Amino acid sequence: MLLDWSKELQALAQTGLMYSQNPFDRERYERIRAIAVDMLAMQTDMPVEHIRGLINAGYPTPKLDTRAAIFDADGRILLTHENSGEWSLPGGWVDENQSVRSNTIKEVKEEAGLDVTADRLIAVQDCANHNGLSFPYGVIKFFVLCTRIDGQFEPNIETTEIRYFDEDQLPRLSTTRNTAEQIAMCFAAHRDPDWTTLFE
Repeated sequence: MLLDWSKELQALAQTGLMYSQNPFDRERYERIRAIAVDMLAMQTDMPVEHIRGLINAGYPTPKLDTRAAIFDADGRILLTHENSGEWSLPGGWVDENQSVRSNTIKEVKEEAGLDVTADRLIAVQDCANHNGLSFPYGVIKFFVLCTRIDGQFEPNIETTEIRYFDEDQLPRLSTTRNTAEQIAMCFAAHRDPDWTTLFE
């Protein structure tokens, strides 16, 4: 609850700074934001400077994250092995100059070395409801069903290998990136040609 209040205070202060022209009000909003950042730092174990760097100027909006669901001919899902030792669907933050589709394709190439098409949107989910994230901002995840065209994996700064897994034999997952329930959702979407996008 305290984390939610801290995030709300930060968002209110940032909105006030976006629209207020009065220098006295702006000074108050700056102070409220500083207090909120200190509170967030205490609750997330992130340095204050790091949190300040994550919070963008302007109107506060959540960050966007794309995750690609890629299946082989045997119906197994592709996961990337993170440097942390955990596994996840390839993906990452949506860059400023990317759409959800183009970012999904880009992230798969960077993390898995594969060329894919981004075919269907499986779901749009608020991470706070599914992934237990404690970031000082909201995060919205987009799960995208993709088809492998070409490419080959090469180790990189983010991932050490890729592998396909059966639904009932998943490895240890990076649950801030994707949970077993979210991967099960991707399997269900892959099996259903009439899948309707889930969103909240």
